Amino acid sequence: MDSSPATFLLSPAHLGGVRGRWLRSARSGGATAQRLRESGLPIGEAFAFISALYFRGKLAYARRFADAAGARIIAPGFGLVELDWPLDPDRVRRMHAVGVDVRRRAYCQPLAEAAAALGDERIVLLGSLATGKYLDVLAPVLGERLLFPRVFVGMGDMRRGSILLRAAKRGEELEYAPFAELARR
Repeated sequence: MDSSPATFLLSPAHLGGVRGRWLRSARSGGATAQRLRESGLPIGEAFAFISALYFRGKLAYARRFADAAGARIIAPGFGLVELDWPLDPDRVRRMHAVGVDVRRRAYCQPLAEAAAALGDERIVLLGSLATGKYLDVLAPVLGERLLFPRVFVGMGDMRRGSILLRAAKRGEELEYAPFAELARR
């Protein structure tokens, strides 16, 4: 495996689901929603709450294996943000309004600009490979530097989440493949 530095890009949690709606609601009385409204909440923590297993796996894996290059989360409307980037109700509403939609400039432009600003390191996408919602924006910008965990091919979210959690716990980094390999399949 190439040992050069890698930046991990984590796909976002779906803000339109039950937990996302609950977190966005001004009437939610739970501790997580209350913290979001009162003092903000790190995006990684908020997305782990919303998505449960899959995002928790991505977060644990990125924290375990990210080096100086680090890890970023795709934040619709904002591009790429740090794992502890503070969410507040306005940012959550904006991300939900923009959504993950490659037909929308408000999603694509900030993401492409943030990806172009990354250093020369390898970029590992921890997210869906089955649709173009991330790859259509990232691949043209990152080219051969864009990688994915080879084991992700043909696998659903829950299974990917558990594989990432186990790999992080064992300290065994997954094997990465270039996006071009995925395109050939």
